[in-house]
Formats: sequence, structure tokens, C-alpha cells
Amino acid sequence: MSTILSGIQPSGLLHIGNYFGAIRQHVALQEEAGAHFYFIADYHALTSQRDPAKMRELVWETAVTYLACGLDPEKAVLFRQSDVPEVTEIAWLLATVTGMGLLERAHSYKDKVNNNIKPSVGLFTYPILMAADILAYDSTLVPVGKDQVQHVEMAQDMAGYFNGAYGDVFQRPEMRLEKSEAMQKVPGLDGQKMSKSYGNDIWIFEQGKRLKTQCGKIVTDSRPPEEPKDPAELFVFDLLALFLPADELVDWQNKVREGGESAPGYGHLKMRLKDAMEDYFADARARREEYLAHPEKVEAVLQAGAAKARECAQRVRDRALLACGLR
Repeated sequence: MSTILSGIQPSGLLHIGNYFGAIRQHVALQEEAGAHFYFIADYHALTSQRDPAKMRELVWETAVTYLACGLDPEKAVLFRQSDVPEVTEIAWLLATVTGMGLLERAHSYKDKVNNNIKPSVGLFTYPILMAADILAYDSTLVPVGKDQVQHVEMAQDMAGYFNGAYGDVFQRPEMRLEKSEAMQKVPGLDGQKMSKSYGNDIWIFEQGKRLKTQCGKIVTDSRPPEEPKDPAELFVFDLLALFLPADELVDWQNKVREGGESAPGYGHLKMRLKDAMEDYFADARARREEYLAHPEKVEAVLQAGAAKARECAQRVRDRALLACGLR
């Protein structure tokens, strides 16, 4: 029986890229047989978040978002990373067998530094803590997008390093790559990958005038509506593809491709996106309001999840300590 694990950072309000790249997949996976662990990576978020009150708010918002989007505590374990301190112990054990060269090859570190995120030891050793997150629960399957593949490969390497030194301790995890390219990379307002770090995102629960304003920021060119255009060159269609029925999407694409008086302008496309987003997340917004009105239910879910997660992490931690002579 498989054990599926994934985590998400509470570094900002979760956006539609988080939803299509992770949350929706996690909610679907909970229907499969096996154990399911999903954690809120608040330790990881410390590499960029320095406001304690904001941190607590974002952790809470992340939990509410997962529950509102359909995660069932009866089918999956939802918990805060920091509620399982054994993970940091496992991270240190992995650090003692991991070479600097492996960390220096991390794409994520290079990308973040190149985007003006201040480099820190925590950011540099991020893959070690992520590997500990994966290995602490004897995870067999880690669902990822293309940008996370290297992290799972590094976790595999670290498990191999430790097992090579001390025997068969850590379960080797395998990755499950999301098959749909559209789900792997959701474009942001500027056409680059949607990211809280880059400020080009749209919050899952945004609505009304604020959502209209956000959609209006989607970068387009100055060509008039009547000029024929290739829809593949307009990334607004990548966003519309996430929310529109296939036949309606094709209809919009054909009108843009043909041009003429009946062709929609960029404003029409953005307004259709806004309306489609509101409809798509309507039920989840209603559930979110219910959870916000009963915060004790959310905390109960997190506490129960942490208890289950710690039971597993303690077992793995003790196994690792015994293997290297610390028990």
C-alpha cells in the first residue's frame, strides 16, 4: 500500500497556480487507497517570511484553503510541519551524509537568488529539510510538477547516502509527475510561471472588483480586436483553458484567429476569465466562509493530523538514530 506525501508553503495567499499545480491533485489523490500526508511547510516559509503574525495568518489560511477545496480529514492527514519536530532531527542526520555539491546544483536556490531573494543558509539547505519531510513518513509516492522533480531526486540521493552508510533505514520515494502540461505551469499576469514570490498571482478566492482588477493586469499587446491573432501566442488563453468548457474555449480561439468585427478584444477575454473563475470556485468560497466562522474545527483537524504524523515520524527518527549509534 502506498504512502503519498506533499507539502505547500504558506508564503502568501494561495493562488490558482497552487490550486491547479497541487491542491486539486492532492484532493483527487485522497480517493486512492493508501496513506495520505499533506503538510503546511511553515519551517520552509521562514526563508522568506519574517512577520510572526503574518506567518500565523498564512498558515491558517493555507489550512482553510485545503479544507475548503475539498481535502477530507477522514481520508488525508493535514498538519503543520512545525508540529512534527522529528523532521528537523532527521534533516540533521541527512545533512551529515550529504555533499555540498548536491546542494549547489539545486535549481530552486539559483532561481530564487536570481529573482532577488536574499540567499541564506536555510534557503541553501532547503532541499535537505524537504528530503526529511519526504522520508519521515516512509513516503512511497510524491506528487510533483516539473519544477519539483529535482527535489524528489535529491531526496532519493540522500536516502541512498544514509542507507549506504548505515543500512536499510529510509524508504526510497518515487515521484508522480502531473501529466497535463497545463496543470504543471500556470502562467501569471506577466506570462511567467505564477508565483507569490514574483507578485504575478491571482488568489483562489478573489472575486468582484478586485478579481476584475487582477484580470485586467494580464499583459497583452496593443493589436486591435479585428486583427487576426494566433491564440497560442496569447497566454490569456492558457488561463481560460483552466476554467472554460472545451467547446467554448475553441469558439473563443476561432474568433480571435479569424479576426474581423466579431472578434473579441482583450478586455472581453479578461472579463470572461473573471466570470469563469468566480463560478469555478463558488462552492469552495462558501465552504471557506463556513470554516472561518468555526476556527476550532480547523485547529482540531491540524492537531489530529499532527498526532498521526508524529507517530510515524518518531518511528522513522528512532530507526535512523539507532542505525547511526545514537540509540
